[in-house]
Amino acid sequence: MPRVPAIYKIILAVFFVPLCAQAASVCHEYSSKIPNLSEAHCEAASLQDMHAKTVQGRTIFGVDVPAEKPDLHVLVIGAIHGDEMTSGELVYEWMSMARTHSMDTPLHIYWRFIPVVNPDGLFANPSRRTNAHGVDLNRNFPTPNWARDAKTQWEKRTRKDPRRWPGPSSGSEPETKFVLSQMASFKPNLIVSVHAPYAVLDFDGPFVPPSRLGRLYLDQIGVFPGSLGNYSGVYRHIPVVTVELSNARRMPQPGEVREMWRDLLHWVNEKLAK
Repeated sequence: MPRVPAIYKIILAVFFVPLCAQAASVCHEYSSKIPNLSEAHCEAASLQDMHAKTVQGRTIFGVDVPAEKPDLHVLVIGAIHGDEMTSGELVYEWMSMARTHSMDTPLHIYWRFIPVVNPDGLFANPSRRTNAHGVDLNRNFPTPNWARDAKTQWEKRTRKDPRRWPGPSSGSEPETKFVLSQMASFKPNLIVSVHAPYAVLDFDGPFVPPSRLGRLYLDQIGVFPGSLGNYSGVYRHIPVVTVELSNARRMPQPGEVREMWRDLLHWVNEKLAK
């Protein structure tokens, strides 16, 4: 066996080993909070540091499943609400499917998966909807008239529910800024945002919406000041498919997860193809 030069041993020790240790530590933490997510499944995802930090300094991780000369860029995000654990697991499952079922679509799709946008909320004890500042990130996007409408809606419609506080100003939170930066740099043609536990399918933006994903049927519930659907789908005209799983702690059956994925691909091919 050839000898490894000393300089390569140093590089391995300084860079590769710490990165592997970090990945193992992160996957141990995530598998303890997200149902059905094993450490092995998490490690197989090969999470990438997205160079963004939360309020408490946690790294936000993501994974790209690229395509050569892509027709579309699709951003899939989960756990923007930290107590919706299954939303993160569904993103992991679809990430695996995107890697292994690339031939299910004639389109060349560049996927970007962000399983957990709000890790501070996820790792709170108990897990909570808001980020570490107590802000509902899905009410913090800079929609038109946010300053006029967000606080009023929070006070009147939710009776100042602390779980739905929109924050001190639009786009105030580092996690919100991260999603906005992804929209600016990745330039998605579609955003899929996974939530729980209302068991519906929502849609905002141009194009004819999907009528169903698996057992979830379309039920457009309207828009809120500062919501991602409002900001991206209505204001920016980048369609947002919002998937509301039926349970925040218990995943759908594997067959249902696959059926939702197939329905999503079918709709993308039918409605978003150039």
